[in-house]
Amino acid sequence: MLPDALRHGLDDAIAQVNSLVLGKPQEIRLAFAALLSGGHLLIEDQPGLGKTTLAHALAATLGLGFERVQFTSDLMPSDILGVSVYDAGAARFEFHPGPVFAQVLLADEINRAPPRTQSALLEAMAEQQVSIDGTTHALPRPFFVIATQNPADLAGTYPLPDSQLDRFLLRLSLGYPGEAAERELLTGTDRRELIAGAMPKLGPDAVLELRDAVNRIHASDALLDYVQALLHRSRHHPGVRTGLSPRAGIALLRAARAHALLLGRAHVVPEDVQALFIHVAAHRLAVDVDGGDGRALAKAILHAVPVD
Repeated sequence: MLPDALRHGLDDAIAQVNSLVLGKPQEIRLAFAALLSGGHLLIEDQPGLGKTTLAHALAATLGLGFERVQFTSDLMPSDILGVSVYDAGAARFEFHPGPVFAQVLLADEINRAPPRTQSALLEAMAEQQVSIDGTTHALPRPFFVIATQNPADLAGTYPLPDSQLDRFLLRLSLGYPGEAAERELLTGTDRRELIAGAMPKLGPDAVLELRDAVNRIHASDALLDYVQALLHRSRHHPGVRTGLSPRAGIALLRAARAHALLLGRAHVVPEDVQALFIHVAAHRLAVDVDGGDGRALAKAILHAVPVD
């Protein structure tokens, strides 16, 4: 289990983010699970529902460097990764890092940039590094991407290809706040002021220690059987053209380990897998034309596989 100081720090961090992003405890737990399992997060939602606030709150609470990039149709890969500029005095090229060299990167409205720019994040998200002019540059650790997109306003957008979607461990939406949370938002202090005054509850080294702890969370053979049954069902379920890959199964298990740690357990239980399955699976399922949407199919797959 975690050392007491680290456990208290994690609990304090979760509590602080919940005080900044009101009424969304489950979504905040999922965001922490994505971060602590070494994955990345895609948030699909309408404007004004707290996507940017969540990204800011996580970075401030965890003491991580933060950058935000507004994705637009004219955004170039170099605007994200950086560029090498010739220094005449030194007679050499000098690399100027872009905003991707942050510990938390908010890629806002990622589907508004063209595919070439979207794909510039692929190596960074998968390999924790970028290559510029033949030179490889390591990204800071930890490195966590939160991307957003508006699922309703698709005019002038470039849908993320499957290879890009697969880089996101979880996809979720925040949705509208409840009445009590909305009233507090209307009558309380501006969230930006609260985040600006928020004190870090952890730090980069503590986040890396928590990631190591996630890897030590035990998953029994019976639990692995359950995960495999879900993967197998996804490949044969009506309405699914292409089911979940082994990499999706690894992502599900990794996220379930993080979920268990967040709830104070040293082992994974089926409820951890069930809490995460739709968010891990829905954006990875290739759906038949008349098969419905990925979220509904993921939910049906989950219900079709019993827990032995």
